[in-house]
Amino acid sequence: MPDKESLASTHEWLTAVSETLGVPPEFTRAAVGPVLDLTANVAHNGPSRPAAPTTAFVLGYALALKSGASPSVDELDELIADVDALLERYGK
Repeated sequence: MPDKESLASTHEWLTAVSETLGVPPEFTRAAVGPVLDLTANVAHNGPSRPAAPTTAFVLGYALALKSGASPSVDELDELIADVDALLERYGK
């Protein structure tokens, strides 16, 4: 079980990345448990551990499509760059 400091750091990170990407932090907090359950299930009962995060990605893309968006790979690259920039500042 993660310690309180680790959990606090995770919550801070998820809030920061949510804000960076324009996702309401409340949505992220509500989604964390189900997404972690899904990825654990895929990692332990699915084809492989690497399938867990990529399945979560596909889930997010499917949600975007159901919401009427059709994100492009270029848009994904921009968001990845935003998260990379956040990582550069994070913890300094």
